[in-house]
Amino acid sequence: MIELSGAAYWLPVVWAVLAAVAIFIYIVLDGFDLGLGILFFAEKNKIHRNIMIQTIAPVWDGNETWMIFGGAALYGVFPNAYATILPALYLPIFIMLFALIIRGVAFEFRSRMHTEQAQALWDIGFCVGSFIATFMQGVVLGTLVSGIKVENNQFVGSSFDWLSPFPLFCGLAVVCGYTLLGAAWLVWRTESTLQDSMRKWSGILSVLMLLMIVGVSVWTPALHATYMQHWTDWPRILFVAPVPVAVAALAIVMMMALRGKTSRRIPFFCALGWFFLSFTGLGINMWPYIVPPGMTIWDASSPPTSQAFLLVGAAVLIPLILTYTAFAYHVFRGPVNEHSESYH
Repeated sequence: MIELSGAAYWLPVVWAVLAAVAIFIYIVLDGFDLGLGILFFAEKNKIHRNIMIQTIAPVWDGNETWMIFGGAALYGVFPNAYATILPALYLPIFIMLFALIIRGVAFEFRSRMHTEQAQALWDIGFCVGSFIATFMQGVVLGTLVSGIKVENNQFVGSSFDWLSPFPLFCGLAVVCGYTLLGAAWLVWRTESTLQDSMRKWSGILSVLMLLMIVGVSVWTPALHATYMQHWTDWPRILFVAPVPVAVAALAIVMMMALRGKTSRRIPFFCALGWFFLSFTGLGINMWPYIVPPGMTIWDASSPPTSQAFLLVGAAVLIPLILTYTAFAYHVFRGPVNEHSESYH
């Protein structure tokens, strides 16, 4: 293995952190509105659906910016990883993007229909698009974690390797997690009957989410020997050991908040805490591989000069994206109900 030092070593580390942060911000921001779309399956009341839409109307279309930033970072900074991951995941990524398009079209057109039948049709599109996009994101993640067949830095597997048990289980886990985020968001942002309904759904989904976390945590170390070593070797175990304790602590806080109705925000931030802990555990598990089990961030990276040039651009773009994202969320000043001003 070639010894790296200076910019050749730390620039890929910086970019790996930036890409991970962008992906997590995307999960935080787009996860709850995808989950809200999935909850259309459970909520048939037209007024309640309109309220649900109003809670995300000012922010939903800007959340995918972080996905684009992560994809651009992968393409520009880790071209070997990009050239390896895309052939392995063309189908699930294409299906996910198509579902996001259907979801976006349905979101815009549902409020412009003059008949209940037409609006109901677009509601189905919004719901199904949200579900498929979420499921495929989980499949992509599960495929990446389970490993992609690579020889000489080239993909040598099948285009259908993602159709295996672990990626499909991860797809269901992400669906469960995003739906929990959506339900907890509505506990925060709504009132009365709809809020009570979302509290019940948050409780059910919290239990399912915990089971999914346990399932993925048990399954992942069995995928590759390196994963098991990362969970048990010193000093990584110091970072891994607190994760299950924190997950259990958040579960207690979540259940108390849902039963006591003391705060609107606590369930949502508990759900975000679970995602953060799961994401952190995944990072500890995979580091320093960007394409497990054999391609590290240094193997996949572009020349240091290219990374430095792109880093200057990121230093300008990231504050701009954060600014307009924060501005969009600034419009929320209170719960949304049937008397709130519509954003459509």
